[in-house]
Amino acid sequence: MARILITSGPTRQYLDPVRYLTNASSGRMGRALAEAAIASGHEVVIISGPVDVSYPDAAQVVNVVSTEEMLDAAQKAFIECDGAIGVAAPCDYRPRRIADDKLSKTGSPLTLELVETADVIATIGAEKNDRWVVGFALETEDHRFRAITKAERKNCDLMVLNSPSAMNSENTEIELISPDGTVVGHFHGQKSEVAAKIFAEIQTQLIER
Repeated sequence: MARILITSGPTRQYLDPVRYLTNASSGRMGRALAEAAIASGHEVVIISGPVDVSYPDAAQVVNVVSTEEMLDAAQKAFIECDGAIGVAAPCDYRPRRIADDKLSKTGSPLTLELVETADVIATIGAEKNDRWVVGFALETEDHRFRAITKAERKNCDLMVLNSPSAMNSENTEIELISPDGTVVGHFHGQKSEVAAKIFAEIQTQLIER
């Protein structure tokens, strides 16, 4: 039995006390992969951004909001895990300054200065040692090339390539890619079905290796 960390859902980067940057990640794939892992007899820790889905009762769930909080929680949880699956879609940018009060309309354009957030899975990958890490890559161009590049940069053992159409949807289509660029799986259908196939590959290639 393995103890598996799963990051899931979006994060929020606040601009002021009420407004924030985020994305349409729903947490459905994170939930589906957690269900598949639990059904295979494994322990699951989920680090989740704000979502409406309910995670399996058997999973330990840590709720976070920002990318910084997700990274901190993931690093702490990963210490006691055998592997990690980075399903979450953390915000890549945050405002350099968060306004103390609600930003009011002035009739003029508003300029935001954004800086990059830390990469959660790249950080986990750099700390993995003899553990394994699976990443997710959502791309709109040069899909496979970018996914392979991300797998190498983030020190992932497998990379799941999907598209924006999967966000906030019940269905998805993915390619499962090894770091050398080999496509080891091409699955499509409901996320629960696709997650089961992804996890079967993780079981065979990474957990039982």
